[in-house]
Amino acid sequence: MQTIHFSQPGHLTALPPLSLYIHIPWCVRKCPYCDFNSHQAKTDLAEQAYIDALLTDLQTELPNIWGRPVETIFIGGGTPSLFQAASIDRLLGGIRSLVRLQPQAEITMEANPGTFEKEKFQGFKEAGITRLSIGVQSFNDNALKSLGRIHDHREALSAIEYALNIFDRVNVDIMYALPGQTVQTALNDIQTAIATGANHISAYHLTMEPNTPFGHTPPKGLPQDEAAQDIEDAVHNALYAAGFEHYETSAFARAGHQCRHNLNYWQFGDYLGIGAGAHGKISYPTHIERTTRKRHPNDYLNAMQNNPASAIERKAVAASDLPFEFMMNALRLTDGVPAEWLPERTGIPAARIAADIQTAQQRGLLDTDPHYFRPSELGRRFLNDLLQCFL
Repeated sequence: MQTIHFSQPGHLTALPPLSLYIHIPWCVRKCPYCDFNSHQAKTDLAEQAYIDALLTDLQTELPNIWGRPVETIFIGGGTPSLFQAASIDRLLGGIRSLVRLQPQAEITMEANPGTFEKEKFQGFKEAGITRLSIGVQSFNDNALKSLGRIHDHREALSAIEYALNIFDRVNVDIMYALPGQTVQTALNDIQTAIATGANHISAYHLTMEPNTPFGHTPPKGLPQDEAAQDIEDAVHNALYAAGFEHYETSAFARAGHQCRHNLNYWQFGDYLGIGAGAHGKISYPTHIERTTRKRHPNDYLNAMQNNPASAIERKAVAASDLPFEFMMNALRLTDGVPAEWLPERTGIPAARIAADIQTAQQRGLLDTDPHYFRPSELGRRFLNDLLQCFL
């Protein structure tokens, strides 16, 4: 285990809510736009060995979260729905034996819309999953091919319908500004998603991430800036018109259907991250620490079997970085966060960044309500400019 020390903030007045993130790194095929820590599954997934490693990982962290209740769990990837329902059941049972999981905890799992995964949905529900997040991206078969997805629109619609019959809460993920996409084809996607009856839709702008095939060689036909903005406006307006609240930069939900786990990220809550390449953030009364696990599944498994602490790098966050980190999350939220959370969750008094706050307000990017840090309408549209004020 490598520990790196930096200058520390003042004492935190309260520890924030705690979530648990679990990374399952395998997928059927790596998508060309994806920069997550995911690896194509070529042989047996070694599910039981990996779950053993996850539970060992969690045990290793227990002294750092002792006694704190866990409010939400998110199982991401990769494609966690490649695992058998019995494996997810065993994982969640092990977690319940180790931590204080709240009775009404939200437990989310990401799933592919493919038929193979759909057949396991009922088993996932019985294992304790309360919310399913389905990575659809598009209902246009040509667009799906250009994105390297392995499902078609029929499988996507079938998976959503099946999930809505089993789960009370279902997320549908859609991408826009796709190769060759027009305002009308983007609207077709978002209106199809709305028509499924799902109460949470995440709408993401396709981006060319470094170290991905698309980042290296962007696909042909990408909408240029003005056309991409027209597409984004049309997508957002269609969701508004259907009664969805734009509660976070890329997330829309009907009342009461926001993703609690993701809200905790944006509200600068704590999250324990276990699994290959997982990141975490843990607060202590005197400092805040970020953790990172070994990225490659084989390296991670080997470390967890032999010397668990060697798989984990820990860095204490420098006091000078905390205001920006706090704002980078909080200002993604349409409603922002209470101003009192800055000193409570970082140990940094608001007076220390008063000049930055004033600059953001004078530029019309930050609401002037003294009790909240909330982006203005202009600030939501130019979020990067708003965040620059706190760098």
